[in-house]
Amino acid sequence: MPTATFPAPAAGSRLVLAALPPLALYVHVPWCVRKCPYCDFNSHELREALPDMTYVDALIADLEHALPSVWGRRVHSIFFGGGTPSLLPAEAIDRLLAGIRARLQLAADAEITLEANPGTFEADKFRDFRAAGVNRLSIGIQSFNPAHLKALGRIHDDREARRAIEIAHESFENFNLDLMYALPEQTLAEAERDVAEALAARAPHLSFYHLTLEPNTLFHRFPPPLPDEETATAIGDMVEERVAGAGYSHYETSAYARPGAECNHNLNYWRFGDYLGIGAGAHSKISFPDRIVREMRYKQPREYLARAAAGDAVQERHPVERRELGFEFMMNALRLAEGFDVTLFVERTGLQLAVVDRPLAAAAAKGLIERDHLRIRPTPLGRRFLNDLLQLFLSEAK
Repeated sequence: MPTATFPAPAAGSRLVLAALPPLALYVHVPWCVRKCPYCDFNSHELREALPDMTYVDALIADLEHALPSVWGRRVHSIFFGGGTPSLLPAEAIDRLLAGIRARLQLAADAEITLEANPGTFEADKFRDFRAAGVNRLSIGIQSFNPAHLKALGRIHDDREARRAIEIAHESFENFNLDLMYALPEQTLAEAERDVAEALAARAPHLSFYHLTLEPNTLFHRFPPPLPDEETATAIGDMVEERVAGAGYSHYETSAYARPGAECNHNLNYWRFGDYLGIGAGAHSKISFPDRIVREMRYKQPREYLARAAAGDAVQERHPVERRELGFEFMMNALRLAEGFDVTLFVERTGLQLAVVDRPLAAAAAKGLIERDHLRIRPTPLGRRFLNDLLQLFLSEAK
């Protein structure tokens, strides 16, 4: 069996976790046909032939070396993110899933999601993805407006977006459409047309993200003309009203779902569950009975391939400090409309709720949360001003 070393908790920082949280697996595929100007994820333009099977070998080697950290634990979901995982051939996904099943206890009803770009859709390929075990797609539509797709640097057009949705309906009962709003020069009327078309697509799950100019992106260096704050707010309000009015539950800051179609993988993140991340630049959060450890893999694909083959794919590994745990938990759990049961905080952090009494009291006084002895949840005001709400807990982490 492979071995791995994990940092011991610092003196005075030892936790006691009564139970380990659910475990998910994240698989990062770092290549894209073209880097989008707004994207700050670890993605790299594919300038030569895709090293698909070589990368699968590296992922399996990476997983093999990580097994001691999750030995005996059941995996409840797998998420292929990127980059553009749908660039991989179905044979690569099939081989990788077989390698995962051979090494991990995968729940019989595990949700297995693959992110897909409409510019990579082929009906036969996606039927083969489904046959390999992928049972959920997340399709990066972003917009149905050709001008906005061009402004966002997307490789697909509106016709390819619609065709991708048709193919998804043919092979998948569960899929998500990713859209963005407050796009360059977008008007309220244009956003309304995007929402109407998204609803007409009858996807079980919809995600709507406010376009933000992230550091280390082309848009940050050369900002496009974005809607003013008043227009962006009006668009956000319209999205929530129309989508919720169509029968979708707004269960997380950016996510809407039909009953039973919530993304289990993401829910595990928001509930401060564990996840093992493999692949270039992937992050992990792994709990042990006395500590919580975070990891990051090497980002550059070539370096990752070499490091994974040598059994040394992890670039950074460190325990989460006690003073940071309250903020980290709230940063995730307060994204959920339902909030969280107070016992979950104790179970997932090993701390008593009293350590965050001061920011909780401040948040309640500002009308950002509502709480009782059983549950804490963000108010509509708290959801609108989530960053302000989280800032209250960040001060406790410093």
